[in-house]
Amino acid sequence: MASSEDILLSAVLNLLSAFAFLVAFAILRLQPINDRVYFSKWYLKGIRASPRSSGAFMKKFVNLDCRTYIRFLNWMPAALRMPEPELIDHAGLDSAVYIRIYLLGLKIFVPITLLSFGVLVPVNWTGKSLEHIEDLTFSTIDKLSISNVPSGSPRFWAHLVMAYVVTFWTCYILYKEYHIITTMRLQFLASENRRPDQFTVLVRNVPPDPDESVSEHVEHFFCVNHPDHYLTQQEAIEREKVMSDPKAIVPAAFVSFKSRWGAAVCAQTQQSSNPTIWLTQWAPEPRDVYWDNLSIPFVELNVRKLLMAVAFFFLTFFFMIPIAFVQSLASIDGIENKLPVLRPLIQIEVVKSFIQGVLPGIILKIFLALLPMLLMAMSKIEGYTSLSSLDRRSATKYHIFILVNVFLGSIITGAAFEQLQRFMEKPPSEIPKTVGVAIPLKATFFITYIMVDGWAGIAAEILRLVPFVIFHLKNTFLVKTDQDRQQATDPGSLNFSVSEPRIQLYFLLGIFNIPFVTDVKYFVEKVLQHV
Repeated sequence: MASSEDILLSAVLNLLSAFAFLVAFAILRLQPINDRVYFSKWYLKGIRASPRSSGAFMKKFVNLDCRTYIRFLNWMPAALRMPEPELIDHAGLDSAVYIRIYLLGLKIFVPITLLSFGVLVPVNWTGKSLEHIEDLTFSTIDKLSISNVPSGSPRFWAHLVMAYVVTFWTCYILYKEYHIITTMRLQFLASENRRPDQFTVLVRNVPPDPDESVSEHVEHFFCVNHPDHYLTQQEAIEREKVMSDPKAIVPAAFVSFKSRWGAAVCAQTQQSSNPTIWLTQWAPEPRDVYWDNLSIPFVELNVRKLLMAVAFFFLTFFFMIPIAFVQSLASIDGIENKLPVLRPLIQIEVVKSFIQGVLPGIILKIFLALLPMLLMAMSKIEGYTSLSSLDRRSATKYHIFILVNVFLGSIITGAAFEQLQRFMEKPPSEIPKTVGVAIPLKATFFITYIMVDGWAGIAAEILRLVPFVIFHLKNTFLVKTDQDRQQATDPGSLNFSVSEPRIQLYFLLGIFNIPFVTDVKYFVEKVLQHV
């Protein structure tokens, strides 16, 4: 179990790691050879010229201006001062809203933290309940948790009041932020140029007709059912090219209308008495279409979703097995029991602090590294037709997964393993009380996990190590012309399916910490009254 010294070591290591990643980014972005990696959007917009095009040979690859290295961290205040309209124009509305989520976290948690340190820390520290519980494994820092408050103590009124204060403050800040973001979205839509997808509906499961081709069948159907709004965008050459290739014909079509109103009516209404054919929905932007899923039949689509739901259920709950194994190993007692040969090594204070303060978070992050790719593959099998819908579906799966495994799984299995000896020695009637006291003690694990994932992990993402390596590999072996180099310049985008659920986990751990542990103690007391 992590102590205050272990958490301090974890904080120092992760802060140093985060600072090292930020310094590495600041230095790498100054090198001309990396210019297309860190300023790729500017190149695609044509507002930045390559610094490698002129000058001495060495200057094409390495920045030899010593003055720029003195100001190598100037990008931080410049990024913070960037006006929001400029950010939206450069990176899009989604990126601006994503950054506001971090600001939302500061608005919520800074006042709550100050208030908690002023009210709850003195209340919990002076409770002295843990000292009177026999055979309970705890550290000094656990005295700051609600577990140190005796059952039935009037000190619980402080936690109860704080639970309402936290809830009210969070709802108030969320209301204000939703109002701001809604206004931003309306302004963005009002200022946006007209796009083809705003007038287009995606039609799936077009029924076969023995007398007409798919395109003719679609045209006749919408000319009859939407005569006033249906717009024909026929390209003869492209049509002939597609018609000559039978594999290119699928029972789906993009149907354009003369007005947004006509497209909205078609996208939101049933087109046939048979609800399994002529399925309509808003068409995604052309770059957002996932073409492989356009031709999946209606029945097969539902079967796929059912199978993936079952597969996700088993993946989520069976993943608790390695989580439990990690929780058993990521402790001094667990390592001593499984690997007694390492006992002399782990008794060294620095090693001991590293194992208890850093190792659990690192191991859990490694376990979760390949999960997003698996969840994205499952979402593709389900048959979604746009990349953005695949992101949203994968994000939902990832959020449920980390809620069950990282949050509930780590709490339940971690508490069970740490207090296993106590479970074996005490009668069954004492188990609920042991669980109620042990669960809040897992807060130290989540503190170290957030340090690894939220501090060092996010700083490492700023470095863009994977795009950095991919670009230089392409530039070395594949790029022959300036056009090839332009195609190798990939600005990438926000990994919504991973980043957004991760922030939700941080908010969950912070917002629900006070009411959750209060409810646990209350629940345990009520159970004991009826045992």
